[in-house]
Amino acid sequence: MESSEALLARFLALHPKAIDLSLDRIKRLLEQLGHPEQRLPPVIHVAGTNGKGSTIAFMRAILEAAGLVVHVYTSPHLVKFHERIRIGQPGGGQFVSEKALVEAFQRCEKVNAGAPITFFEMTTAAALLLFCEHPADILLLEVGMGGRLDTTNVVNDPAACVVTPVSMDHAGFLGDTVAQIAKEKAGIFKRGAPAVIAPQAEETTAILEAEADRRGARAIIGGQDFSIHEENGRLVYQDERGLLDLPMPKLQGRHQHVNAGTAIAALRAAGFSNLPTAAFEAGMLKVDWPARLQRLARGRLITLLPEGADLWLDGGHNPDGGRALAAAMAEIEEKNPAPLVIICGSLGTKDSEGFLQPFRGLAKEILAVPVSSQVAARPSEEVAEIARQTGFQASHFSSVEAALASLNNTVWERPPRVLITGSLYLAGDVLSANGTPPQ
Repeated sequence: MESSEALLARFLALHPKAIDLSLDRIKRLLEQLGHPEQRLPPVIHVAGTNGKGSTIAFMRAILEAAGLVVHVYTSPHLVKFHERIRIGQPGGGQFVSEKALVEAFQRCEKVNAGAPITFFEMTTAAALLLFCEHPADILLLEVGMGGRLDTTNVVNDPAACVVTPVSMDHAGFLGDTVAQIAKEKAGIFKRGAPAVIAPQAEETTAILEAEADRRGARAIIGGQDFSIHEENGRLVYQDERGLLDLPMPKLQGRHQHVNAGTAIAALRAAGFSNLPTAAFEAGMLKVDWPARLQRLARGRLITLLPEGADLWLDGGHNPDGGRALAAAMAEIEEKNPAPLVIICGSLGTKDSEGFLQPFRGLAKEILAVPVSSQVAARPSEEVAEIARQTGFQASHFSSVEAALASLNNTVWERPPRVLITGSLYLAGDVLSANGTPPQ
């Protein structure tokens, strides 16, 4: 049997651009495939700059705790492409098998017949084909980039649409202001489908609400129609249906409270209002989303650390992600003080200075590394120089392993806390090198 890797390599050659936002090619291919996008289970469509994947992870954990069958589509993957397509089944979904993935890819390739199409369009068509042919109660569908012209925006009758916090990212494709980007994200809103808007900046909320109005979607607004807050070590969610008193989420950081609240609001808006309280409670405790403030407690890289040090991993890469991550690390520091060392790699398209700025006064030093799996990676020397210009002590290394090993050359008053961050691609490389890929 041909491998999925071989097929993915061929798909990359079908269009001269990696990203070319348009719906024309995907609509043509889906028509040739018999319109799988019209034969899906109910869909919750999720756009946003930060928190999309975590919000989906909360929804999946809650729904599966209630015994429902849940399909999930997310991107990018961390280690293997199969992570993008989770096929729902009773007792919990599984990443798509190699055999099923190859068969879906081959069907798409055959009907496409060499016509120009992007990698994401071809692979999304394959995912929709798989989802429509496996029964499920719900499909949680993550936007790849933007919303209005994103390949996933072929679903015309979603159960609900969600926009998580919006900030600057992908400016070259979506616009160079948050207002422009918000309008692109709101392009997933559909007439008659609830539009769930996560708590965010007032001006961004106003733009999203106006776009929902314009498109005939009922806006459900975080901070107005639903709220989430911490109280006595519990997470309290409230909306017009009442209050949920829940355990604190397994995912670390206050930004995850926003994602949890948005997930609950989305489920209720989509018609899952009668889920048992026990499902929401279990969802908070069982939610899993790798490389989002993930503590690595085992694996090969742990053996390289100074004795007693702890290792954390996060795929954050834009200024808002940096602010949320710095706030979470500050909270951990307050509970358990330790010198923070950041190992950082970045793509050349990202605002590394904006990402690192929130860590000033919190991190002891920056150890810059390359994202070796990406041709668009920023050289580690350049990341180190940006860190120095931002006010950090910084040095650069040839690899994460070399950076970790260097920490043993310092005599630490107390064992350090090490955070590897700056890119989801770097996070994927780390999980692979550590021998702890997503399950």
